[in-house]
Amino acid sequence: MQILLAYASLSGNTREVARLLAAHCQARGHALHCVDVDSADALPALARPRDLLLLGCWTDSAGRTPAEMKRFVAALRDGPGLPPGDRLAVFGTGETQWGMEVYCGAAHRLARFFASAYPVLAIEQMPHGVVDTHTIHHWADATLAHFEGLHDVDPACRHA
Repeated sequence: MQILLAYASLSGNTREVARLLAAHCQARGHALHCVDVDSADALPALARPRDLLLLGCWTDSAGRTPAEMKRFVAALRDGPGLPPGDRLAVFGTGETQWGMEVYCGAAHRLARFFASAYPVLAIEQMPHGVVDTHTIHHWADATLAHFEGLHDVDPACRHA
């Protein structure tokens, strides 16, 4: 399966979740391209064919989506077009200290905007230890299995 993993990270928390997701998906045999949405590589990455888009985002004040992710979504809309909700899953990082109503708010907003068919992966700040790694891997496995169940994926690309 061809996966584009695009993320926005301010402090490195979301980048670390993206790194763990990328390594896990690649270990499962999927072709994955990972890109920071605020880098020069972001827009060219949109031109590559993909089966699944994984979007990751930190949350700005009051649960808002940061500007760099908004620009990336606009480029996606204006370029290849918005993918259907069964071809996009969202993950995010946030801080519960600001209240559960805004915790990972950007990720939840993106999932609603795209009508994502997948649950949002929410990680408190920087992923720490075995529990967060397990949560990230479990989310990736469940998302990939659900996607494969919905779409006719080449068996050679399926993970064991």
